[in-house]
Amino acid sequence: MTGTRHVDVLVVGAGPAGLAAAARLAAAGAGRVEVLEREAEPGGVPRHCAHGGFGTRTRPLTGPRYARLLTRAAERAGAALRTGVTALDWAPAGGVLSAVGPGGPETIEARAVILATGARERPRSARLVPGTRPAGVYTTGELQQAVHLFGQHIGTRAVVVGAADVSYAAAGTVRAAGARVVALVTEHPRAQTGRARAQAARLCHGVPLLTGTTVTELLGHGRLSGVRVRHHDGRTAVLPCDTVVFTGDFVPEHELARRGGLVLDPGTRGPAVGAALHTSRPGVFAAGNVLHAVEPAGTAAREGVRVAGAVLDFLAGAPWPEPGVPVAVEAPLRWIAPNRVTPAAGPVRHHVLRTAVPLPRPVLYVRQDGRLLHRERLTTGTALPDRTLTLTTRWHDRVDPGGGRVRVSTG
Repeated sequence: MTGTRHVDVLVVGAGPAGLAAAARLAAAGAGRVEVLEREAEPGGVPRHCAHGGFGTRTRPLTGPRYARLLTRAAERAGAALRTGVTALDWAPAGGVLSAVGPGGPETIEARAVILATGARERPRSARLVPGTRPAGVYTTGELQQAVHLFGQHIGTRAVVVGAADVSYAAAGTVRAAGARVVALVTEHPRAQTGRARAQAARLCHGVPLLTGTTVTELLGHGRLSGVRVRHHDGRTAVLPCDTVVFTGDFVPEHELARRGGLVLDPGTRGPAVGAALHTSRPGVFAAGNVLHAVEPAGTAAREGVRVAGAVLDFLAGAPWPEPGVPVAVEAPLRWIAPNRVTPAAGPVRHHVLRTAVPLPRPVLYVRQDGRLLHRERLTTGTALPDRTLTLTTRWHDRVDPGGGRVRVSTG
């Protein structure tokens, strides 16, 4: 093992959050800013998302172009991007991490660490779908890498599990690979997509959308031959196919955070953070989809810029904030981020949160120790699962720092 190297800021993960943070820090003169990325190229998930929707409204980009734009910005600012390097573990105290890369094992000591490790989709095994282990079973990320990065043949007939934005993107990738989508299957009573209806209809014209339906078994040996589904009324059927794509159901990539002893939020399952994205461990920050699985790339990039400001303050001698008051949600809400109220750490414009079920004209109530702090109607329409909801922070100054947990509910 080589000796310990010293850097000023170590960013783990070269997706939108990590690259945006590195670009701002390097441009601001934060010293040596180093980014570790276990993949062969920086850019994160967008680099194998061939569809559009990235960038800004005035400059819409495909995923690969957006990834290249962020990468060039970080490199031009002076950040060191190291690919093929995996952060493995770190010491119980301080900023010393162990990693392994092309040159073998190494240790790195940093004045500040930013975790930007992103999120991943839960595979078929974690979703408890029985069957053998035939070829032809993918998550969206595995599918996009196979098609767009490696040009692999995926099959001829595919079932896409899910009906959210990521599901339609997966359907587009299936078609780009020359295969046919035979059905989209979702347990929800309707599609959960934020796309315009016309756009979704064009993308999956003629493809059956099976709502209120779950995949209960994978069939076939060696190669997938079909999936067994159960409809909401109890009927079962077999959909012949040689490919199935499980979409959505994202979870934060929090293994390194857990190994570092960071407090994890039970709702997001990512590191618990306050407004300025400080974690429970002094000197360690987090940004992007490791905090909330999963928000758009633009949201992650903006958090990268925001966390860079907090890192600069810390390097300049700003004290580490107190843990703050935890913020939790009640069912049917799933999670909220940031999930700590730390007034001394600076303001945040809003919280992002998700619901597990459709909510017509939802009204959110914020309470602490039974006291109503805030009431806010989110939308006049229906809030859908897998769609971002935002809650303003006008109630932060009414939180009792010595009080109990803040709870956000729909009633």
